[in-house]
Amino acid sequence: MDSTTLLAEINGNIATVGYGLAAIGPAIGVGIVVGKTIEGVARQPELAGRLQVLMYIGIAFTEALAFIGIATYFIFTN
Repeated sequence: MDSTTLLAEINGNIATVGYGLAAIGPAIGVGIVVGKTIEGVARQPELAGRLQVLMYIGIAFTEALAFIGIATYFIFTN
């Protein structure tokens, strides 16, 4: 089986791959936000409560990107 025949047999929607790639960004972003919060708490333990609240806000904004990615997937699948 040559490569042309193999490519002809592959079918589906590229939006699925696009959403998979779009989910990588928010995952990296959440990792950075949580890591920096831990670093901040290690430096200033008395600000742990305030930093935790800011961390949750940052995670919410970062996860909004994932929701945009999945909405884009559903828009382009039809």
